[in-house]
Amino acid sequence: MDKSRHCQLLLDRLTTVLQEYEHWDVELPPAEALSSNQPFAIDILRCEQWLQWIFIPKLNHMLAMKMALPAAFEISPYVEEAMKENKGQAAILAVTRELDQLFKSK
Repeated sequence: MDKSRHCQLLLDRLTTVLQEYEHWDVELPPAEALSSNQPFAIDILRCEQWLQWIFIPKLNHMLAMKMALPAAFEISPYVEEAMKENKGQAAILAVTRELDQLFKSK
């Protein structure tokens, strides 16, 4: 399976897992929350909101436009720490770790 297809499947799985554990908002945060300059929008958004409103849409857009995907990233350490008290953390972390691994491989 090519990297783009694998990434899309993982983003779909991440969406599903966030929804299953009730970490999916139905209302869009205020515009200023989506324009944070801080890593992971940590100053305004919770981790699950960042995943839903910034991370997943950004990668989906890149895939849809056939743009070059990031060479590498690692979001799992942030997810692990930020969601350590949240239900479903292990399931969410399993998907983010797989994404991290996909983007570590050449």
